[in-house]
Amino acid sequence: MEGGLKAPTRHPHRFNEPDYLDEEKLDAELRRVFDICHGCRRCFNLCDSFPRLFELIDGSESGELDTVSSDGFGLVMDGCTLCDMCFMVRCPYVPPHELDVDFPHLVLRYRAGQRAKGAVSWADRQLARTDRNGKLATSIAWLTNWSSKTTNWFTRPILEMFVGVDRNASLPKYSSRTLIQRAGREVPEINRTAPSFGRKVALFATCFADYNNPSIGLAARDVLARNGVDCTIVYPECCGMPQLEQGDFEAVAEKARTVSAALVAWINDGYDIVALVPSCALMLKFEWALILPNDANVRKLSTHTFDISEYIVGLSQKEGLADGLSSLSGGVTVHLACHARAQNIGPKAVEMLRLIPDVDLTIIERCSGHGGVWGVKKGHFDTALKVGRPAARAAIKAGSAFVASECPLAGEHLRQGMERLANGPVMIEQVTHPIQLLAHAYGLRVG
Repeated sequence: MEGGLKAPTRHPHRFNEPDYLDEEKLDAELRRVFDICHGCRRCFNLCDSFPRLFELIDGSESGELDTVSSDGFGLVMDGCTLCDMCFMVRCPYVPPHELDVDFPHLVLRYRAGQRAKGAVSWADRQLARTDRNGKLATSIAWLTNWSSKTTNWFTRPILEMFVGVDRNASLPKYSSRTLIQRAGREVPEINRTAPSFGRKVALFATCFADYNNPSIGLAARDVLARNGVDCTIVYPECCGMPQLEQGDFEAVAEKARTVSAALVAWINDGYDIVALVPSCALMLKFEWALILPNDANVRKLSTHTFDISEYIVGLSQKEGLADGLSSLSGGVTVHLACHARAQNIGPKAVEMLRLIPDVDLTIIERCSGHGGVWGVKKGHFDTALKVGRPAARAAIKAGSAFVASECPLAGEHLRQGMERLANGPVMIEQVTHPIQLLAHAYGLRVG
């Protein structure tokens, strides 16, 4: 029987149990889930994992899973971007259904097994060290940004050869000053007449906003200050999403313990925790709690964390926003990031942008195809563009002056996909995050 009336649930990761990495039991679970997916096929047009699985089965001797070699399963697992959309919007067999299918968690179990066998490359492990990489790259930002340009015919082939990053994939630029550094020097005045005056927020910077694009954090703080919110920008360290993508549960657990302890101290002082990037909010709200379900700090943080769009919408509904919003000419196209949808909070970026007077809004709910580091790797980049093609096509068709995504990496990937389809630059004023559009509508800085 398909589906059910009960809300979907997720089981904690059992990464510390002996059976978790047992190869025979993992293979048996892969075959059980793959057979269910084979009989269903609702997820055929999500990521590339499912087309790979179905082609593997359809091309076998019997056309069923019994004649498929397990040697081909790695290609299926490698196609997953961990967007969570199969679990959230398509699969009718997720727990508490008796078939108990959680495809993304199965991918993580497989990748944890690969890591235990030493199959994760040195280059991939280095790419996941975002704090180390960010500190180094920001110290020589001019050189980093020059060498990472797709037009740099000298450095990009070298990067592709030694690190496996596709030479054609657009990479995020690094700022010469981090968000934390800039935040201490550029403090906005708090609007004491605003309806939300008295609220306090600890804004979790995230590694992307801290090292790559501080403008997102500064725009968010300016909007919050305009609305009377006392905002402090904090960044203990990265949330560990890059390590989670590689199945490194131990590293993520250690980050969860460190960061949750630091952020719970702010909660105890009366602050709400607000994350700037959906993937990071997802980690703080849900993923950490599935890795360390008995950790008191992790549990408390999960119930006191908000996505930035979610928080602004909450202000508007409870106290009301401060006056001063103006319309934006030319229309806005907003891409809803998969990890924002995975938080199960509704389309908060859409609700937030609809607070802008007379906004002409186009909404894209298709995956950009990026998937973090996955989308820039050699062998994945073209697949990422293919998966994101419907979203890029929709953005071109909308013809809006502004294109924004809740996920900055997805936004840049979307822009590159649009340029590929248009055979050249597209005439848009790309803004990496919807909060910058709200800042723009307030007449505040966005860059």
